[in-house]
Amino acid sequence: MIFQNLKINNTKLKNRIVVSPMCQYSSQNGSPSKWHYQHLEHLSSTGASMILLESTAVDKRGKISDSDMCLYNNTHEKNLKKLIKFLRSKNDIKYGIQISHSGRKGSSYEPWIKHNSPLPKKRSWKTLSASAISRDKGWPKPSIMTKSQIKKMIQKFKNTAIRARRANFDCLEIHMAHGYLLHQFFSPISNKRTDEYGGSFINRSRLLNEIANEVRKVWPQNKILGARITGTDHLKDGLSINDAIALSKILKKIGFDYVSVSSGGILPFTKMKQKESFRVNMAERIKKQSKMITTTSGMITKHSISENIIKNKKIDFITIARIIVKNPRWIFQLAKRNNIKNYIPNQYKRII
Repeated sequence: MIFQNLKINNTKLKNRIVVSPMCQYSSQNGSPSKWHYQHLEHLSSTGASMILLESTAVDKRGKISDSDMCLYNNTHEKNLKKLIKFLRSKNDIKYGIQISHSGRKGSSYEPWIKHNSPLPKKRSWKTLSASAISRDKGWPKPSIMTKSQIKKMIQKFKNTAIRARRANFDCLEIHMAHGYLLHQFFSPISNKRTDEYGGSFINRSRLLNEIANEVRKVWPQNKILGARITGTDHLKDGLSINDAIALSKILKKIGFDYVSVSSGGILPFTKMKQKESFRVNMAERIKKQSKMITTTSGMITKHSISENIIKNKKIDFITIARIIVKNPRWIFQLAKRNNIKNYIPNQYKRII
């Protein structure tokens, strides 16, 4: 089952395994660096059906760090298009990109320098959010976004989607999770507004809805369109699975093809009971109630469990990240377990 084709919209994936976006914090002025060529070429030879490029900022203030990937000007577009052309020359798989704005989570160090830490004032930029609530102790208060800024933000996501289309990506994923700006608007933990963008579910999801509608207008109907959403904040008075189900139904109605279910992240160091495939049951519930193609990630590392997830139709495909970096032959080993012929390169058959 896990090596069966999956057709999403008019795009066929050769199996049910996708590489999740992994931020590399290694761009050169927002464009791919030599590291990206090396990193992504390496991932493209692992046997996955699609690779989703890392969270990519829709404007300059939308970065997490100074080294984040961006797609808001002609240079970024040109260089990403060049990267995709290079990758397609190496392997016949699909490539997607995740677009985002960091909001109050931005203006921080690269994680290997200082994990979850804001930049000093002399290097920082003013961040934006739904409300003037700091991410955590020691983090600066963001500016409350005005309605004018909200309208401009909607246009920025739309413009970046147009650029992603011209750069020849097969899939576009909007980041609505992990404490990024759209998550900040959606979660009652970070959104205390009293206007039409705060309070009720309808109001807190309004910006997500508006961006989704505008992106749908410009993203090709025959290509894949998805969203990464939060299944729960893992916090009292935070987002619950019912919020995620309701949001998924909205996205389906707009014309999105899938949701990728994550959780946590609205506050740093949120306590979660993490174990093997710990988000799968939550994603399965969202899939059943929203009737939408669904995936999830989060410690899916064991071959037998990944097989059963797809065999039992809990979700439609799995997304993996750390395990494929740790063990680049993980998918080939899975193919061998399933006696899949002509999948493992001849050059590797003796050692897989």
